[in-house]
Amino acid sequence: MKTIVQVPMEKELLDRLDRQARELDVSRSALIREACRAHLRRLEQAELERRYVEGYQRVPEEASEEETLAWLAAARLPKERW
Repeated sequence: MKTIVQVPMEKELLDRLDRQARELDVSRSALIREACRAHLRRLEQAELERRYVEGYQRVPEEASEEETLAWLAAARLPKERW
């Protein structure tokens, strides 16, 4: 892996990244790569949630489905150990 990317950033941010990298015993590059991956996962999750909500707004559940789900939850939840 040898792709070089230069990203201008404030000194304070760079200092914080370096401190965190030292605490985690990883390189600055590894920390930045993981931060980018985590950010992309959050964006993907937000998009999935948006699509999920949009789908239910487009095709809402019918009352009978809600009643069935409520009955199933009521039958299952008392058996769960909290």
